Amino acid sequence: MIRFQQVTLARGIKPLLDNVDVTLNPGDKIGLIGANGAGKSSLFGLLRGELHADLGSIDFPSKWRMAYVAQETPALDRAALEYAIDGDVTLRRLEDELAFLESEPDTSANGILIGEIYSALADADAYTVRSRGEQLLTGLGFTMEQMSQPVASFSGGWRMRLNLAQALMCPSDLLLLDEPTNHLDLDAIIWLEDWLKRYPGTLIIISHDRDFLDGVVNVIVHID
Repeated sequence: MIRFQQVTLARGIKPLLDNVDVTLNPGDKIGLIGANGAGKSSLFGLLRGELHADLGSIDFPSKWRMAYVAQETPALDRAALEYAIDGDVTLRRLEDELAFLESEPDTSANGILIGEIYSALADADAYTVRSRGEQLLTGLGFTMEQMSQPVASFSGGWRMRLNLAQALMCPSDLLLLDEPTNHLDLDAIIWLEDWLKRYPGTLIIISHDRDFLDGVVNVIVHID
């Protein structure tokens, strides 16, 4: 459960959120709507810990894993598919740990730990990660050829699709999406709508696309 209790947030003399009381249940798919400047993105900032309320409290399970779309994409030489898979930070950490241990001259000393990492990788579906990444990128409009191209070769809109793919790749209990359809064509929007319907966690979407929201969410929260 996510609970905002009498949350107030201001920047200078401008109030962004004023005495907000909202309770969101696990597994809900929530559409967050309101005029520009009403405080929707600030609410996301509070959940991510980037902003801190002036008054009130925000509570949600400390063990929840959170995923959201990065707003910046560095001009990397990394292949698009590898960049998307990087969204699963835990899997990448396990891969790095395994590579380090297996590079040691005497791996027998780390045999038990190596076995534990292989088990953790299996639990993280590491052996299907490339096919899952390819499915995500295909749904978002990338060709197989584009998946091997460097991130730096894509325009800003396509890089935002890559950031969205990273967020969807990340195993999460809470997924925050801010205007996720902005850089998508109709086919990608339809695919994303279907993917989000099947997402098992708690979902909060900021969007001005009411048709998209109506197809995905079961709760609407209006911020004045």
